Formats: sequence, structure tokens, C-alpha cells
Amino acid sequence: MSVAMSRRPTPPLGRHWRFYVQASRHFLTLVCVLIIAESVAAQTAPDTSWQPMAESRFQAIYDRGEFRPQPFQAEWLPDSSGYMVEEREPGTDTTSKIAYEARTGERSRIAAEKLSATARDPLRSPTGDRELTNDGRGLVVREVAGGECIPLVTPAADRDIAYRSPAWSPDGRRVVFVESDASDVRQRAVIDTTDPSYPGVRHDRFARVGEAIERLRVGVVDADGQHLTWLPIPAPQEGFYLGQVEWAGNSDEVLIEQLSRFRDRRDFFLAKAAPENASDEPKQIFHEENDAWTDASQGKNAGLTWIRGGREFVVVNETDGWRHAHRWSRDGEWLAVLTPGDYDLIDRAVIDEAGGWYYFYASPDNATQKYLYRVPLAGSGALERVTPPDQPGTHDYVFSPDAAWAFHTYSTLDTPPVVELVEVPTHRVVRVLEDNSPVRKRMKDLIARPTEFLQLTIDGGVTMDAWMLKPKDFDPTKKYPVLVYVYGEPHAQTVLDAWGIAQIDFHRVIADLGYLVVSIDNRGTPAPKGAAWRRAVSGSLGPLSTEEQEAGLRELGRTRSYVDLSRVGIWGWSGGGSNTLNALFRKPETYHVGIAVVPKPQPHLYNAWFQEIFMRTRDVNPDGYQRAAAINYADGLKGKLLIITGSGETNTHIQIIEGLVDRLIELGKSFDFMVYPNRDHGLREGKGTLVHVRMLIARYLMEHLPAGPRSCGASSQSSSN
Repeated sequence: MSVAMSRRPTPPLGRHWRFYVQASRHFLTLVCVLIIAESVAAQTAPDTSWQPMAESRFQAIYDRGEFRPQPFQAEWLPDSSGYMVEEREPGTDTTSKIAYEARTGERSRIAAEKLSATARDPLRSPTGDRELTNDGRGLVVREVAGGECIPLVTPAADRDIAYRSPAWSPDGRRVVFVESDASDVRQRAVIDTTDPSYPGVRHDRFARVGEAIERLRVGVVDADGQHLTWLPIPAPQEGFYLGQVEWAGNSDEVLIEQLSRFRDRRDFFLAKAAPENASDEPKQIFHEENDAWTDASQGKNAGLTWIRGGREFVVVNETDGWRHAHRWSRDGEWLAVLTPGDYDLIDRAVIDEAGGWYYFYASPDNATQKYLYRVPLAGSGALERVTPPDQPGTHDYVFSPDAAWAFHTYSTLDTPPVVELVEVPTHRVVRVLEDNSPVRKRMKDLIARPTEFLQLTIDGGVTMDAWMLKPKDFDPTKKYPVLVYVYGEPHAQTVLDAWGIAQIDFHRVIADLGYLVVSIDNRGTPAPKGAAWRRAVSGSLGPLSTEEQEAGLRELGRTRSYVDLSRVGIWGWSGGGSNTLNALFRKPETYHVGIAVVPKPQPHLYNAWFQEIFMRTRDVNPDGYQRAAAINYADGLKGKLLIITGSGETNTHIQIIEGLVDRLIELGKSFDFMVYPNRDHGLREGKGTLVHVRMLIARYLMEHLPAGPRSCGASSQSSSN
């Protein structure tokens, strides 16, 4: 009997095979995708191999201060026989005042009576038994021995008043002072983050462009507080500023330097300390006006110096197109120009009346350097250089009271300062006081190539000074990207042959990453090249500097084959941040990457004291403010932009920058924005901040502006494409 067996049908072999083949294909595809993705990631991942070197050097610069020169601090003895220094006692934490004889170097401790004579406190009375102080309510005289106080002047309770620059009359009977009333200056609210959960709000006075500024007046009060006189100087409604306010060489007259709100007018007055009647108006002994400004933010022209027992004075101005020193009589009669010629006095040094010499700093042939010169005080104008001719660079002198000796400090951009005691005027070196040999030794290993100073001549025959750093392994047959460090405003030069300027230690690191680092001083910077050079930007800060910086960059590329103009970055701080924005917005085909640190893209929101010198107010100069404001050109942005600021800014307030941020967002522009919490204008508060800021800048450059050499024949696209 046969039995039929029942069994499950066997699926065809082809179905399994198709499933296997399909699964294998998917697996192989996935493997290939992963391999390709890993390969692409390896190719596109930022190169971070440079970071340890850069961070280590930044820490040495900013955290440990390894390239910061050792300062030499000393005070000349009143009789010029020697100088006094403070030295630590061996094996202790205590210090003592030690005197060194200038001629021999003999060391001795200073006797108490001689010590007291070397450091007279200007707030102490001529007899030394009383002192001026502020008790929180007003200006008072305090008896040194017993502590009794005599109120001199007390402000009204409803006014925000401060008293500044108090000074005793030579006879000790009166006190002159400046009253500053900020009651009408508007207040801005600032977040106080003492408690992160419940931040408070404080209010700071801030005089914005065009707004009310402090009201000033000069008072003279008897030392017993009995009689107070307000000196009747002109008081225009828009306000004014005061410079030098002091006793005019006697106890009966006060010297007052008054500047108009826009600094386009400057006057010196002699006012009677105790006017006998209303007709005793202050006497004007000096007056000048300038369509741009009489004295800029650096204050190089400020003040006067009495000579010949107060019968004459020396004042600095630029009325003939150059910054020169002039002699005037106490009656207001011009007598002589002391420094004639087509060159600028850079700064004053000292007046040697006994010897009949006027000492000052100048550099007639090179605006990047500074030397000591002298001319006869009589006004013959015969110029004599005191600094040795074989010492190019920057020189500073601190003179003894008799001008026979000086502490001489000498440096270059690549050479740390050396401090010497020298004889004047022979410049014989008596001894070296500080040679900064540790810094010098460290720099020897880092400076593979000296900084190159150069001049760039652009259209119109304008010749601008510049410096350039090259990578340590520089090859002139290759092309290198360029990073421009810009300031370009009237407050400072970046192209100076002096140690430590222009963030040079930071820039040396950047150069060694594979960049040419360049800085250019355009017209409008405070270079000793004549008044016309400095005042070329009057009315609008930004347009001229933007044009001349670009023209200088293009001239650099035209004359040097190793400059790669297809890879150009620019960065700057404060006014340099503003010029960075202007460069990126107005010249997008030239600049591909920009880093603007604490810029002011809306200058009408900046402080009145600075901005109004150069641009007045929007009411009288609307076109100048329109042309200067980078925010008005933000639609031109094409490259990579990083804006850096601090939320604790008291200078270029973060709100000035946030307006630009909003505008860029509105325009749909891509950019990067870094805010350091509670940091101020220098971005230095908080451990690690200084290094972090520099690493951020370096990282942004390395990621967006390819570093290193390229073949001169190779074509390259800008990093913004």
C-alpha cells in the first residue's frame, strides 16, 4: 500500500539569491558612502596642527609677560646730584629708598629729611601742615597733625558735581580748583551682573555726540573757606573744555587754558584770583583758531610753559602748517618761533633756562622714529641733534632738574629697550641701568627676519609709511596671503620703530603661520608730516582711510611679486575695527576676510569728547556722519566677517555694534559675532581672556584665509568664494 506523504513546498532558490544580492549591494553602498564621507571629512576638517605652537606663544606673551620689558623707575633728587630708586631688602619683602650719585654711582640710603624733599605731594600746602582732600561731600582742607577739617566748597545736594585739579597758591593762602557739573549729562543704564540670577542696573553719565557735556567753571577760595570767587571766563551755551589750570607763577593770578567744544578754538587767560571789581575781566594772552582743530585727542599741543621768571612763556601750535614751539610775552605778544623749518616737533622734552636751550623730540626725515633735538631758547633756530646718529629708532629722556643728566631709553620694533644714564648734551653714557637682556635673548630665537619698513606712494603723490612681517620660512618665489593691521584714525600711528607697538608680538605669531602681516599709516594719522597730513580727514573719519589703505595695499602687490592679492584679510581694534568694517563693506573685491574688534559702526553714538574734535555734530555735519558710518555700507559685505566685542564696554558700547548686527541680519548677510561677557574695551578682564581673543582671531584667519605659500604661476580664488 502506498502512502502519499504531504510536505511544505520548497521556495525557489532564486528568491533567496535575489535578497542576498540586494542586501550585499546596500551594504557595499553603505561602506562606500562611509569611506567617501570619511575621506571628505579628512579633507575639509580644519587643520589644527598650528594651534599648540600659537597658544604656547600667546601664553608666553600675555599670561607670563615674557616679552614685556623690565621698567626702570627712578626719581631725580632735587639738586640733580643723583637719583632715588626703591629696592627690596635682601631676604625680606620690605623696600627702602636708595640714592645713587649720578657721576660715580655711589650707593647710599636716603636720610629722612632728604627723602621728604624729593616727593612733595602737590595736595600738601607749601608749609606741609595742611592737605587738600575730598571728604565725599566737597573739597576740604585737613590739618595733617590733628586731622581737623575746614570745608572749602560744598556742592548742592541736587547736583552731580565734582571738584578737580585743586592747587595751593605759592603763599598757601588760596586754593584754585575746577568744578565739573555733570547734572545735565544723560545717563545710560548698564547691567550689573554681580548676581547672575538677579542682575542689577547702574547708571553712568555718558555725553554722546551732540548731547549735553559737563559744565565747567574755575573757582578760587581762601584756605580758611571764607571767600569763594568764580573766575569770569567765557561760558558759551554749548559748553567748553579746560586744559591747563594753575597758578600763573604767583599767588595773585590764575592761568586758564580754554578750548571750544569742537576744539577749533583755544585761548589762554590770566585771571585775577581776587578781582577788585566787575571790570576785572580775565586777560587773553594767547588765542588761536583752526577750521579743523587746534589740538587733537593726543593733546600734543596742550598747555604752556613759563620761562624767564614768568615774563614769557613757550607754547606749541601748528599755525604755520607745522607743529612748532613759539615764545610769547606775558602780555600776549608773539616774540619768536623756536623750531622753524618744514618739520614737526613730535613732543616737548625740557627747557634748560640756565644753559639757554629748548629740548624737544623730532624726526625730520623719518616719521616712524623719534630723536632728541635742541635749539637756542633765544630763538635763532639753529637745530642740533642730541641723540647719536648711529641709533635709529625711538628715544625718550627723563631729565634731571638742571638738565645736565637724563635717563635715556632707546628701542626699535625688533630691539627691546635699553635704559642708560647719559650726560647732556654730550650723550656720554655713564652707566647702563637696564638692558632687558632676558627679553633680548628670548627674541633672538623668535625674530628670524627683521621687520621691514617701507614706503608706499599712491595717486596724488601721497607717500605712506608701512611695515611688513614675513614668515620665518619665507620664499620670495612664492605668493603669500596678506593680513593688514589697520588703525588709520587721528589718535595713533601703527607704523613706529619702537618696541611693543601695534600688537607686534601677536603679529609675529601670525606671520609664522604663513602670512605677510602689513600695517600702513594713511593720511589723518598723527604722524609728524605736517598739519595738512593730520587734518586731511577733518569732517569724516573713514572714507579717506579706506581709499588710501586699499591704494597702499595695491601698490604693495604691484611692487612685490610675492604678495597674493587674492588672499587678503584685514583686522583692527576700536577705530581700526571701524576701518575694518569700512574696508570689507566698501571694498569687497579687495578684502576677503575681516575681523573688527570693538568697532564703532555708528559714530554719532560715540562720545562727544573724541568724535566732535574730528567731525563736529550731526546737526552741523550730517554728510560727514553719513559718509563715515560703516553701517550705511553694510550691503556691500561679500567676504567673511567676525565682529568681537565685550558686553561690559564703556567706550564703544555694545549697543553701537548691535545696531550693525541687526542691519546685517536684515540684509541676510552671513557673519560671525563674538561677545565676551562683562569685558571692557581692552578685552582683558577674566583669566585666559587675552589668549582666547588672540586664538579666536588666529583660528578665524586659518579657517577662512588659507595660509602659506603658493606658486607664483598658480591661480587662486579668493577665500570668500
